[in-house]
Amino acid sequence: MRPFSLASIPRATRITTRINPFFTQPRNFSFTQATMAVEKYTITEGSGPSPEKGQTVTMEYTGWLKDTSKPENKGKQYVLSTTPSYRSYLTFSPSRFDSSVGRGDFVVKIGVGQVIKGWDEGVTQMKLNEKATLDITADYGYGARGFPGAIPPNSDLIFDVQLKKIS
Repeated sequence: MRPFSLASIPRATRITTRINPFFTQPRNFSFTQATMAVEKYTITEGSGPSPEKGQTVTMEYTGWLKDTSKPENKGKQYVLSTTPSYRSYLTFSPSRFDSSVGRGDFVVKIGVGQVIKGWDEGVTQMKLNEKATLDITADYGYGARGFPGAIPPNSDLIFDVQLKKIS
């Protein structure tokens, strides 16, 4: 058996194609990177050290869904409600979605994935006794899954946090 060669095909049956210059010209591409992060706004300066990853922190916090149409971007919460016929449904409540205020301080090991990524990133930027607002994008919060009954999917979050203790 002879090896294949273009010369063995009659010229009339060969197909030649010009390459479109669109595909061969250099292009300048610009990419838009999605904002995925946590921004910290200091309310009251702290005077102590910052926690390091793996340390246990004690804090007080209050969280809201971000709503850019509201003052301080603090929006509403989805709350599971029950009608007189006992059917559950989601409604808006003008309150926060979660808070440790009145329940006791929140104690957690920070920077090791025990809390949302926005807290792991944001709290490690704080100093002892600092009060700050953390503006957290959905990807650093609960992402596409949300938190059923409290946080809708792809929700940006606002947390007021006070770092009380590092151990």
